[in-house]
Amino acid sequence: MTTNPDLDRWNQRFSGEDYLFGTAPNAFLVSQRSRLQPGQRALAIADGEGRNGVWLAGQGLEVLSIDFSPVALVKAQRLAAQQGVSLQTRRANLERWDWEPERFDIVAAIFVQFARPELRAAIFQGIKRTLTPGGLLILQGYRPEQLRYGTGGPPHAENMYTAAMLNTSFADFDILHLEEHDSVIAEGQGHHGMSALVDLVARKPAG
Repeated sequence: MTTNPDLDRWNQRFSGEDYLFGTAPNAFLVSQRSRLQPGQRALAIADGEGRNGVWLAGQGLEVLSIDFSPVALVKAQRLAAQQGVSLQTRRANLERWDWEPERFDIVAAIFVQFARPELRAAIFQGIKRTLTPGGLLILQGYRPEQLRYGTGGPPHAENMYTAAMLNTSFADFDILHLEEHDSVIAEGQGHHGMSALVDLVARKPAG
């Protein structure tokens, strides 16, 4: 029987009783609350133990939370039950994920930093495909300078984002917000301390 080292590693990381990245939603995602509307369909990519998907569901959105780790998805459903919201979860390998065309009004991509450049490009194309016309991408990630801080994320600069790279990758979208900054974050044990960040909100053209 073959094993998947990446899957084993993530299942192990998510196996504790505590939530690796906490149960509170990402602060940048929360800051974009005014852009959300109840009834919208949202996709939370690599949502782990569900903190962001559960928060989106709490805003009245219909949410699909996807992650590679089945251990994480069990905890996501547990968190949703604790918060009294309905959350759809599905195990997903983003190397083979079927990005249904014009399915979601909102895509939340928070710290999707495991993806090497080739996969990241495919994910970005998938996001463009699956958003409805006028739909929003809300993204936060680490910049390469994060390696100096060591407060979260993988030790691979090529997996990080820059504002210039995001601006180029989503040049065919309307960029509503794009900012690089160094800020303190506190997201469980996984993301904690001063961090080199970049934030993006981009709208798919309605035409």
